[in-house]
Amino acid sequence: MFYSQAMTEVEMVIPAKHLMAVTDELAGLDVFHQIDTSYMSSEAGPDSARSWQQRAVTYASLERQLLSTMQTLGVEQGSPPLADELTMIEIEVVQSLIERIGQEVQTASEQEVTRQNRLEQLESYLCQLEPLADLDLDFGMLRHPHHIFSMLGMIPATNLERLQTSLARTPFVLLTLSEEGTKRVVWLTGAKRDADILERAARSAYLNPLDLPVIHHGTVPEIIESLHTAIERARQHLAEQETEIKVMHENYQPQLRQILWRVRSSRMITEAIAHFGKLHHTYLIVGWVPAARVAELREGLKGVAEEILIDTHPTQRNNPQRNVPVALGNTGIAGTFQPLVTTYAQPRYEEIDPTMLIALTFPLLYGVMFGDVGHGLILALLGWLMSSGKIRALRSMASLGGIIVACGLMATVFGFLYGSVFGSENLLPALWLRPMENITQILLIAIGFGIVLLSTGFLLNIWNAWIVRDWGRLFFDHNGVAGFILFLSLIGVGAGALVSGFPIPPTVLIALAVGAGAVVMFSEALKNLVEKHHPLIEGGPGTYIIQAFFELFETLISLFSNSLSYVRIGAFAVAHGGLSAVIFILADMVGSPHSVGYWIVILLGQLFIVGFEGLIVGIQTMRLEYYEFFSKFFSGGGTRYEPLTLLPPADK
Repeated sequence: MFYSQAMTEVEMVIPAKHLMAVTDELAGLDVFHQIDTSYMSSEAGPDSARSWQQRAVTYASLERQLLSTMQTLGVEQGSPPLADELTMIEIEVVQSLIERIGQEVQTASEQEVTRQNRLEQLESYLCQLEPLADLDLDFGMLRHPHHIFSMLGMIPATNLERLQTSLARTPFVLLTLSEEGTKRVVWLTGAKRDADILERAARSAYLNPLDLPVIHHGTVPEIIESLHTAIERARQHLAEQETEIKVMHENYQPQLRQILWRVRSSRMITEAIAHFGKLHHTYLIVGWVPAARVAELREGLKGVAEEILIDTHPTQRNNPQRNVPVALGNTGIAGTFQPLVTTYAQPRYEEIDPTMLIALTFPLLYGVMFGDVGHGLILALLGWLMSSGKIRALRSMASLGGIIVACGLMATVFGFLYGSVFGSENLLPALWLRPMENITQILLIAIGFGIVLLSTGFLLNIWNAWIVRDWGRLFFDHNGVAGFILFLSLIGVGAGALVSGFPIPPTVLIALAVGAGAVVMFSEALKNLVEKHHPLIEGGPGTYIIQAFFELFETLISLFSNSLSYVRIGAFAVAHGGLSAVIFILADMVGSPHSVGYWIVILLGQLFIVGFEGLIVGIQTMRLEYYEFFSKFFSGGGTRYEPLTLLPPADK
């Protein structure tokens, strides 16, 4: 059987003078899962839990300021330094430095933004005026007129007549100054008293006013010339500012990185101390350590402080006194599939870790449903590219790469067994069978495989109950011995009805089913009886019997549906062959095998099968694992093992 790492509870009493040294050592060893004992500390004073928590909050605020400054300068966090360099840094020492650098960088950044906006504004002015370069018009006439309304802008050529029509009863002058493709640069003017009418008409005709550069005077050519000069000067100022920021980047990068990592480690240390128990002149530290590393922890702490008192309490699986953290030590292919387990639930300490089981069964189920040499190799290649990180767009899915590689290779194996290559069954002989030609056989095999897997789930649940000495769950639960007998007897009744000469008489099987069903039906009362809980039943006998009957009925439906769910294994194997055949039929309808259209349909069809069907099969495989298999024995609800460290988990 496979379990998480054995854990040992560790209690330590350390003198206050060794607080920082011991905390640094605990965090550096990266093995100690801390338990909060701050409730034993005093409520006030410089060494109270609240005081340490406030320091942690201050460090977190400084960390955010640092990250903001580094983002502005374009400084990457870089790799964390060695543990010896992650010493605690005092708030008073670093706070003024962070604020000074941050203010300096912010000022330079704001100046860069201001100069960039100024350059963009000047370039916008120039872009608007260039169509009027040949117009000898003094802009002074258009500014602050006392008696006339004036608007210079661009309008779609098709809207000129519409604008003139809408102003038929209003005195106005409309001059077309230049043409730009389908646009016209026009000058609309009229009496000041008609300004509202002229503006509404202009808007309805989509006349877009030009944003005149108010800082320039003279004719259009003169303003354009001055704009060129101003743009060149603005670009020079912007380049100078960018150079200044680059110099700041080079000068501050090492310092900012070093401070960031030290501030982070200081935050982690202060957060840890905030959860210690303070006992006058000593501190109480309690937590969990993998049993295999207790000696390493003891040796490391004794090397820091001889006066430290260490007491250890190994924890048995059959009687865990507390919510023991679970350290999953899976490596290799099992470690690749571990996220599938933790996504469902975190195993409890006394439970079997199902990672190895899912590492074996998940690729197997997938391969049976998606058996094809060509498609499997494509999936394996895709998984390898995802896990290798060679393609930037796939790096975010690197954790799935190993799973897809395993599923792709297993699909390739079953492709040889089915004799299928890219959906074609004419290139290879089938080493086992062809699903399309043996539909009944593949469906029966799928149900048989499901029965084996469900039986394994029952046995694992029985084992879990045995480990914790939960006799009621072991004998009477619908996933315990009674439920397992009910399941097997019902399977036997069904097999006896279909297979002549079945060795076990149907009367025996029916008797077992009835007896096991009765135990499952009254499992609650039987559990209470064994565990000596009173009353044996809640409510009246009539209510209890009705409730028990429907629970038995639900159990029977669940057993039936769980078994039939595995039919989808064979169904998808058949569907894969059928879908591939459809692709070839569509290709034949488009053209002959020598035509381009034929191969385009084949290519698109193969991509569809690998992408869409491959995804659907993955979802169905996960469903069979989670809802049919795991539900029989895996309850989860465990606590994740998170050792104290100098760095947050994401940065380790």
